[in-house]
Amino acid sequence: MKFSDYDIAPEIIKQLEVLGFNRPTDIQFKAIRPILDGEDVMAIAQTGTGKTAAFAIPTIHMISRSKDKYAKSKGVKCLVLVPTRELARQIAGVYRDISKLTKVKSFGLYGGVEQEQQIATLNNGIDILVATPGRMFDLISQGALDVTTVKYLILDEADLMLDLGFAKDITDVLKFVPAKRQTLFFSATISKKIKSLAYDVVRNAIRIQISPKNPVAKTISHAIVMVEMDDKRFFLENMAKEYPDQKMVVFVRTQVRAERVVAAMARVDLASEALHGGIEQKDRFAILERFREGQNKLLITTDVAARGIDIPNVEMVINYDLPDLPENYVHRCGRTGRGNKLGQALSFCSKDEIPLLEEIETYTGDTIDRYEMDKNEYLTIVKDSEDGSYNWKKLIDEANEADGTGDEW
Repeated sequence: MKFSDYDIAPEIIKQLEVLGFNRPTDIQFKAIRPILDGEDVMAIAQTGTGKTAAFAIPTIHMISRSKDKYAKSKGVKCLVLVPTRELARQIAGVYRDISKLTKVKSFGLYGGVEQEQQIATLNNGIDILVATPGRMFDLISQGALDVTTVKYLILDEADLMLDLGFAKDITDVLKFVPAKRQTLFFSATISKKIKSLAYDVVRNAIRIQISPKNPVAKTISHAIVMVEMDDKRFFLENMAKEYPDQKMVVFVRTQVRAERVVAAMARVDLASEALHGGIEQKDRFAILERFREGQNKLLITTDVAARGIDIPNVEMVINYDLPDLPENYVHRCGRTGRGNKLGQALSFCSKDEIPLLEEIETYTGDTIDRYEMDKNEYLTIVKDSEDGSYNWKKLIDEANEADGTGDEW
C-alpha cells in the first residue's frame, strides 16, 4: 500500500513524496485509517517505527480540510503532549515538514526559553501545538494559552511521561480540553500503569500493538563485548578511529561520566560533545543540530537522548555503560536503524555490569551476540591508544614480554 492510496489531501501526498515517504510502516498502516475515521487510538510500538508520522499525517489532513471549510475558525485544534523539550521541538518539526504545502500552522512549546516570543506566536494563531506539560500549564494559568478549542489530543511517549512523573499532568489536561474530542495515545512499552492511564484518557479505543518477539528492531544488529570499566575509553577511541566517517551516539550512565568521556576523547584528538540535562536548553538544541548536520560525529549522552529523538543517519550506537533499566537498552539501540535503514549497536560490558546484561536479555527474550576477543587483541587496543595517562600499562606489558612471564587474564 502507498500513501497515495489513502484519502489524504493531495498537497500532503506530494510533500510526503518530497520527504521520501513511500510506503507506510506497520504502525502507520494500522493507525492512519482509524484516525481518519475519527476513532480514538491506543497504539504500542517500539521506537524507530514511525509513530510520529502515524498521527501527524492524518491530523494535518483533518485540520487542513477544516480550515478550508471554516476559514475563520481559530484556536488550537490539535494538542500533542510530550515528555521532553527535545521531543517537542522534533515533533513540531515533523509537523512543519509534512504540512509545508498546506495552511496548517504548528508550534513547539517548551520550557528553557523566554516566554514572550512563544506567547506572541500563540497570539498569531496556531493549529497544532506540541508541548511539554510544565510550560503548557504555566501559560494556561497566565491566560496566555487556551486549549478549549482542541479537537485532537495526542499523548506521545506516554510510558516516558509516567517515568518522569507526569501522570497527574496528563489527567489534569483533561480538565482543560473539551470532553468531546478524538484522543490518540502512543507508547513504546506497555504495563499495568500504562493501560490504566490509557483507559482514563481514551474511549472505546482501537488498540494497536506492534510487538515483535525481540523488541530491538530487525534493522539493528547488536552485540556485546566484555571490557573492563577502566578500559572502555580505549575501546571507544578504537571504534571512533576505525570508523571516522560514521555518526556515533555513545550512551553513558551519568552527566559526570559524559563530561569525562568527552575529556578522554579530547586527549586522543577526537572531537566529541556531551548532551545531558545539566546543559542549558539552547545549548542542547545547538549540540543536536551540529550532530544532525555532521559537524560533530561523536555524541556522548545520557538517556536524555534515548527516547524518541530522531537523528538521521546514525550508523552506530555504543552503550559505553549498560543502562540501569533494561527497556532503555531498546530505546538506545533505536537511535540507529531508523525506518528501513540498517544500523549497529555495540555495548561495552564490564564484570560489574553482567547482572544488568542478564536483565536486558530477560527483557528482550533473546541472548545478545558476544563479540569474542582474545587477550592479544584486547591488549593491542589498549596499547595502541594515544592516551598517555595509561602508559604504565604499556610498560608493564613490555616488561612481561621481555622476561617471558606474561600476565594472567
